Amino acid sequence: MKTKKIYNLIGIGIGPFNLGLAALTEPVDELTTLFLDRSPAFDWHPGLMLSNATLQVPFMADLVTMADPTSRYSFLNFLKETNRLYKFFIRENFFILRKEYNVYCKWVAAQLSNCLFSRSVEAVEYIETAKQYKIKVINSLTNQPEVYYAEKIVLGTGTEPRYPDFMKDIKAPNVLHTSNYLYKKADILQGKSIAVIGSGQSAAEVFQDLLPHTEDGLQLSWFSRPDRFFPMEYAKLTLELTSPEYVDYFHNMPAEKRKAVLAKQPPLYKGINFDLINQIFDTLYEMSVDDTPLNVQLRPNSQLDNIKVNPDGSNELQFTHVQQQQTFTHQADYVILATGYKYNTPAFINGIQQRIGVNEDGLFDVKRNYSIDISGDEIFVQNAELHTHGFVTPDLGMGAYRNSCIINQVAGREIYKVEQRIAFQQFSV
Repeated sequence: MKTKKIYNLIGIGIGPFNLGLAALTEPVDELTTLFLDRSPAFDWHPGLMLSNATLQVPFMADLVTMADPTSRYSFLNFLKETNRLYKFFIRENFFILRKEYNVYCKWVAAQLSNCLFSRSVEAVEYIETAKQYKIKVINSLTNQPEVYYAEKIVLGTGTEPRYPDFMKDIKAPNVLHTSNYLYKKADILQGKSIAVIGSGQSAAEVFQDLLPHTEDGLQLSWFSRPDRFFPMEYAKLTLELTSPEYVDYFHNMPAEKRKAVLAKQPPLYKGINFDLINQIFDTLYEMSVDDTPLNVQLRPNSQLDNIKVNPDGSNELQFTHVQQQQTFTHQADYVILATGYKYNTPAFINGIQQRIGVNEDGLFDVKRNYSIDISGDEIFVQNAELHTHGFVTPDLGMGAYRNSCIINQVAGREIYKVEQRIAFQQFSV
């Protein structure tokens, strides 16, 4: 009779955070780990993989370096192994192209034996007598069920596109989220007018990508709810708010205070890359030489309230000017929503809900060690703790730190050194 294998840790979902966890646990002999993802292979935001878009964090925020600079899975080793290290050195730019980061992640995933793709997790159960989690999976390559067992699990299923609430009852084929932009770009360019909605990096990248087409007659409009198009704040003392001690400080706040603090912090994680926002201005300036009329509108203070689909398939957008509190409309053939992403609680955890703590808002009650279970050391989350750990939660630069914390918790000892204090500032009394 075949003995079932019981893993110390199984990760569900293989995005950058769980891929980093897989890479960091792979050389740890005392831990047996497995990572599952329903996709056929690793591919990071392919619908917005613009050729010139860069990460907003330096290359050291790769999968492993901030936990283990000597890891063979570092970005620098990837460059060395793929004969690109000197090219990168000569480029003299810490901010790598997103498409190169994606290639790097694929390179790492291809080397890891603890990552299985084409595995769709259908259900998770807890076996009380054995103190184990039973994970039921469908292998989409064989269409056959599979079962895995783990002492602990980590949820890394990621986020999904966020749509305005009013969109749930609207069928609008020419309204799309930026996550699908490149898939639809050829169709979009067949339209005569495009409206981009949003205030962050994705909105700016799509706007910049479409801007050259306005010289061929395309009407391009960019609407943003804030009162300005603002750059992401990237000052060095501000970056200390990504430190472990600030996370400690934030996590210890009462829930209502955390909400209030987060509400004031959008420029720290939702703004536009400083260079990009300046490039957009410079492009508009160059296009306006000789007083050339621009087929462009930039409209801050514009809150999108509704979208009405016209009989011809175009869209009527209904806005409120935030400061003037006046309504206005705008017509566009295509609408591109850069409205961000939200965490979606996976349905497969329904069977273990009784083991998961939630707060009064129905969100995970995430402990400081990133666990959400009642025991405080069995079920961990990746990028689902914005409300408890602060704005740094989705930051790629946080991944190796969070993974170090999780690995040390699972192993019961310090496998990877975790910095306790890195900031010059003192955040609490």
